[in-house]
Formats: sequence, C-alpha cells, structure tokens
Amino acid sequence: MTRRARRRTIGSGGIMYDDYYGYGGLSGGALVALILLYTVLPLAIYAIYSWFYMKVFEKAGVQGKWRAWVPVYNSMIFYKLGDLSPWLLLYLVGAGILGAIIPFLGWFLILPLVGIAARILDLIAAWRVGLKLQKDAVWVILYFFLPVVWLGINAFDKSRWNPNIVPASWVTNKLLADSTVWDGVPVQPRPAAGPGYGAPQGYGAPQQGYAPPAPQGYAPPAQPGYAPPAQPAQPGYAPPAAPSSPAAPGVPPAAPSTPPTAPPAPPAAPPAAPQTPPKDPTDPPA
Repeated sequence: MTRRARRRTIGSGGIMYDDYYGYGGLSGGALVALILLYTVLPLAIYAIYSWFYMKVFEKAGVQGKWRAWVPVYNSMIFYKLGDLSPWLLLYLVGAGILGAIIPFLGWFLILPLVGIAARILDLIAAWRVGLKLQKDAVWVILYFFLPVVWLGINAFDKSRWNPNIVPASWVTNKLLADSTVWDGVPVQPRPAAGPGYGAPQGYGAPQQGYAPPAPQGYAPPAQPGYAPPAQPAQPGYAPPAAPSSPAAPGVPPAAPSTPPTAPPAPPAAPPAAPQTPPKDPTDPPA
C-alpha cells in the first residue's frame, strides 16, 4: 500500500498544518459521522417528537396532523392544551435571540434566565396535559428527565382526553392564561369569570339560571356532654309560679265522666179513694 504524500497547507492566520487526506485532517469516515451527528440525528429526533405530538393532539381533538410537524407551532399548541398562553413561547424565542446578540450580559444572564423560564413553562404545560390524559402530577418527574418517553407513553397508551378537570390557578392571569381561539384547535373549558374579568372570546358562556346559595346563619356547634352550671338559689327567694293559661274561648266543657241517674218510675196504680166521703164544713156538728 502506498501512503499519500504529506502536503503542507496554509490555514487561516498563516498557520501551517499537515493535510493527509485533503479535508483539514479529517478522514472520510469522520466527516460522514459529523454530518450524521449534526444533521441526520437532530432531524430524526425532531421527527420522533413530532410523531408523538401528533398522537397526543389527536387525543385532544386537534384537527390537522400537519400542525404537529411545524417547528415552534407544535410547541405553541402544546402550551395551549396545557392551559398556557401560546404566545409565551414566542416571547421566550425573542428574548433568546436578544440574549444571543448582546455579548456578555446576554450570554451569561439573559440566555440562562430564558432557558430556566422555558423549562418551567414546559413542565407546567406537561403537568396540565398529563392531568387531562388521566395522569397524576407525579408523571411530571418523568417529563423532566425523559420528555420523549413521557410523550411516547401518552401518545400510545389507552388514556382518553378529559378537559373537564379543575381549572388552573392562573385562569385570571392575562399573561399566563390561554385566551386565544384557533381554527381546528379545541378551546379548553374554563369557569365563569369573576367580577371585573371578562371571559375571552370562544369560551362558553356561564350557565343561565344559576345563583350562588345564600349564606346560612352560623350557629356554634354544641359541645357533647356540656351543660351550663346552675346558678345558686338565693335564701328566702322562690321563683314565682307560672300563671295558668286561661281556657281558650269557644271550647265546649268537657263531658261528665259518669252518666246522670235515670228519673224515678211512675206509680203502677192511682191512689185508692177514701172510704168515707169528706164532711161538709157547713153542716152543724152532731
């Protein structure tokens, strides 16, 4: 085997270096490995993420599979399904570009803060999406370490989308809460707005005919087995007797307890006539 002749080339800045293979010291295999590492591998990873996004979006009722394959836009839909404003992602992208332009301050302050904020928002959106896919909050730990595994499980398991969960605590925050309406993306339900906060367009109106229950009077609960102590009686004092209540007017008297005695029976025969007739008072005495 013949060995290639060594050539000395002049690089940038006038530095001399040896070139054995004509690619700045890189062999053909190393060059192919770099191409695969920086082009094919990222594209493959992005394709896997987009595929999993597509399956999750189908469970949520998002129309159009192409939405899961558009960069940045698929993450905005994921934020929206997680009850976060999708425009937060664009704010972070803009802050990241600004941080990359500004030297030192942007590199060592803005970019790290943007990265931390993006990670926190991703976890919040994954937590809300997981709740709607019947997953407990502890599943966020898996998303923190292996987001692609979290997406794959939620994409292909038998869980169903349930948007009727407890509303997010930031529902009245105009910066965090989702208030956008996009065709083909289902609107996530939210409760009726409180005083001074109007419900955004596209959300269902509050139920008619509903009135909050009136507050009931408060009575302290009675302690079991407790009775207030009796006051000691004063010597020589007797409480007055309660007056008897008069009989109600118009009430008939009570019936006698024993029936009345029967009247005497009439005589069986009239009295006998006297044997001698009565003497006339005008006759002279005998």
